[in-house]
Amino acid sequence: MTRFLVTSFVVLVIVVGVAVIFGGQPRSVELSAAAMPPLTELHAIAKVHRLPDQDIDDQSFIFPARAKP
Repeated sequence: MTRFLVTSFVVLVIVVGVAVIFGGQPRSVELSAAAMPPLTELHAIAKVHRLPDQDIDDQSFIFPARAKP
């Protein structure tokens, strides 16, 4: 009977310890994700609308895509 009580107490301590260690980690991830401002607000802060437009060259004729055999 005493072996059963000691074993069950040890198992209970291990389960509680694991729950305490691994139970608190997702909350910190949620808080850091919640602190991120929206992308539109970041663009307004950085004044992205004032940047010049970029010209992108179409190089598909120079480097054509290979056809799959």
